[in-house]
Amino acid sequence: MFDDRTDAGEHLAAAVSEENIDADVALAIPRGGLPLGRIVADELDVPLDVVVAKKIGAPGNPELAIGSVASDGSVWLNDEIISQLSVDEKYVEAQQEEVAAAASAKADQYRAGRDAIDLKGKRVIVVDDGVATGATTRGCLKRVHNADAAHITLAVPVGPPEAIESLRDEADTVVCVETPAWFGAVGQFYRTFGQVSDTEAMAYLNSDEQ
Repeated sequence: MFDDRTDAGEHLAAAVSEENIDADVALAIPRGGLPLGRIVADELDVPLDVVVAKKIGAPGNPELAIGSVASDGSVWLNDEIISQLSVDEKYVEAQQEEVAAAASAKADQYRAGRDAIDLKGKRVIVVDDGVATGATTRGCLKRVHNADAAHITLAVPVGPPEAIESLRDEADTVVCVETPAWFGAVGQFYRTFGQVSDTEAMAYLNSDEQ
C-alpha cells in the first residue's frame, strides 16, 4: 500500500489538507510516527514535538496491552481485559509508575533539553505510522486531552476499521487514509518498514531548527 514512511507521510499530509484540518502543533508518536509527523508538520507549517506513551503489558504476557501511560502520567486502562484476566490492582499501580517514568525519560531524550510545547488552548494533530490495537495511541491522546488542548486530530495512514472507529471517542477528528477490513499488523501495509533509530527520530524532530 505504501512504499515507506515517507510515502505514507505524503499520503497522510494530502488527506489532512483535503480535510481542511487546522492545527497549531503537530505531535508525532515515536519512533515510527516521526518521519510522517515531519511531513505533516511541514504541510501545515506548524512546529513538531513528540507525545510519548508506553503500554502496560499483562502479567506473564507483556505483549498484551492492558493499558498505556504517557510521559506526564496520563493513563488509559482497558478495564475489560483487566477484569477478564483478574489483574491485581497493585500490579497495575506499580506498572503505571514504572511505565510513566520510562515514557518521560524517552520524551526528554528526544527533546534534548528543550521544553515540551504548551498545548493549552491549541489545536493539536497527533501523527503515527499506523494503528493496530490503539492502546499506545489512547495513552497519547489522553496526554493531549489532559494538557487542555482546544481540539485534537488523530492522523494515521492505516488502521483496522474497529480500532479507528473506537479512537473517535478520544479525538475530536480522526483522519485515516486506509482502513482495510483484514488487518494483521501495521507493517504489512508498507513495502519497507524498518525500525526508526533514536538518532533518526531526533533528526526529524529537530529539522525545523536547521
